[in-house]
Amino acid sequence: MTRAADMTPQELAEASARAMWDLDRASQQLGMVIEQIAPGQATLSMTVTEAQTNGHGNGHGGYIFTLADSAFAFACNTYNDITVGQQASITYVAPAALGDRLTATAREVSRAGRSGVYDVEVTNQNGRSVAHFRGLSRTVRGQHLAE
Repeated sequence: MTRAADMTPQELAEASARAMWDLDRASQQLGMVIEQIAPGQATLSMTVTEAQTNGHGNGHGGYIFTLADSAFAFACNTYNDITVGQQASITYVAPAALGDRLTATAREVSRAGRSGVYDVEVTNQNGRSVAHFRGLSRTVRGQHLAE
């Protein structure tokens, strides 16, 4: 078994994501897929199901937020340190429709000490922006993998 200290940054990001994914029942149950992981970055996707639509027949904002939040979580946990969300906000810019394949792309804006700032863009299968999310992270005690 390779120790975290012996991994490249990319290997560490991927191994941390695998460790988190194994315990992330919410993302799994909603049909999310990890498309890409890199240090400080993550891309996740999911298809809007009938159970995820609101009273207007659009993708429910709570599920769109959850997709963005999951991408944020995977992006800020790519360094093997347990990192949690401290605050998050979202701006919806276009509706998602039943059957849309949504992709949330998270990228690190800033990381200093125990705090980080991450931006997530959610787009549909046509590349149309659906939402913009900003998350603030806080690193706490613990690691995903043994050093």
